[in-house]
Amino acid sequence: MTETPRGQLAGTVALVTGAARGMGEAIAREFVRRGARVVLGDVLVDEGRKVAEDLGEHARFVPLDVTDPDSWAHAVTLTLDTYGTLDVLVNNAAIYTTSPILDEDPAQLERILKVDLVGPFLGIQAAVPAMKAGARGGAIVNISSQAGVQGIWAHGAYGAAKWGLRGLSRTAALELGGDGIRVNAVLPGAIDTAMTAHLGTSEHPAAALGRIGRPEEVARLVAFLASDDASYLTGAEVAADGGASAGRMPVSTPSGGGGRGEGADEK
Repeated sequence: MTETPRGQLAGTVALVTGAARGMGEAIAREFVRRGARVVLGDVLVDEGRKVAEDLGEHARFVPLDVTDPDSWAHAVTLTLDTYGTLDVLVNNAAIYTTSPILDEDPAQLERILKVDLVGPFLGIQAAVPAMKAGARGGAIVNISSQAGVQGIWAHGAYGAAKWGLRGLSRTAALELGGDGIRVNAVLPGAIDTAMTAHLGTSEHPAAALGRIGRPEEVARLVAFLASDDASYLTGAEVAADGGASAGRMPVSTPSGGGGRGEGADEK
């Protein structure tokens, strides 16, 4: 009998939100590549259906508004009706805007919190009963952000939501561990998606690696956390930011790898 390759997801059923493009699409594609069956949820119906059709028989699309409990219930029901179980939930769907706190529209703050924080909360409520009914426990991966681990100028609303998602992840890990359900958070930095198109460059001076990331790099991390290779990992937060949250890079890199660089706050 051939052993399943490490990190593979054969026999796993996953529901991925925000899967019509960007990181969500990359996650769905990586899961299918590793043998999972995936339900792609998104409000971008045409785009989501195209991705699911491209992935073939191991993927289905469902219109999903993560702020609506009824929409979540429909997505979970479709998953169970189609594949018989639900093993993995990836809460990836999010909206992103930047504004200084004093200029932020309170309505926009509420919208970001509802999609980026309340959405995953509702997703956990909807998916966990199905996971408990299954034979293999479950795994939940919440996509937080570098903005959820450090303050970033003009990220008051978005950062608040992503900080909150870290807290939700840790609490869910404590509450669901007894049921064999693991909950972890991924904290991406700048990733080359439609949400970061305004940067207009692949360079990222604040990251130790000097570049922004690729969606596929985040997808591989999420797949690992969803797999049995991460069977003793829960309540964890994994940064995928090229080292941007490790500390401040110098304005100019020291030559020869030694000495001290010129800091941005030095006169």
